[in-house]
Amino acid sequence: MAKQLKINLQNLPPAARIAVALIPAVVIIVIFYFLVYSANAKEIRRLKTKIVGQEKEIAKNEAKIAKLPEVKKKYAELEFRLKVLSQQLPEEKEISNLLKQISDQAVKSGLSIRLWKPSARTKHSTNVVYVIPVKVTMSGTFHSLGEFFSRLTAMDRIVNIKDIQLKKKKKKGTLGLLEISFAAQTFSAVPESERPGGKKRK
Repeated sequence: MAKQLKINLQNLPPAARIAVALIPAVVIIVIFYFLVYSANAKEIRRLKTKIVGQEKEIAKNEAKIAKLPEVKKKYAELEFRLKVLSQQLPEEKEISNLLKQISDQAVKSGLSIRLWKPSARTKHSTNVVYVIPVKVTMSGTFHSLGEFFSRLTAMDRIVNIKDIQLKKKKKKGTLGLLEISFAAQTFSAVPESERPGGKKRK
């Protein structure tokens, strides 16, 4: 049988007795550190990092929320602007009615229409609108012409007038008559399905 080793702590030097007494405490501390504290400390660091990230995300979202009224205001302005532009750019099916409105404005202004000749539409370089040109010849007074142009500017639709030519005609009473020629241009919106990259209608 193996002999039991008996150590009498009283025979050890004081320093050795203190060291032996501290061994269980050191073992407990080491076990606690590796099994409890180390794992918890790692989890704490991970959670702190996650919290910092969430705080940054919250701050970012709060900044976005603070700008929300401004964004809504800009959106409303853009929506209103789009509505105005849509009114100024009719669909193609509305063009005939628009051209009639323009000729009606000429008659209401006191002008006589001699020629009203719409030409084939062409797509503008922006691919956003079609250009519809109209060759026009009218006769009337300079005052009537000014009133006609004033009526055009008051319309919601976009109408361009270019290449204006004025020729004197015989007088009507005390008023001098003019023969008026110009090229009118109006526009219609290109359907989204016909735009580059646009969605085709099913």
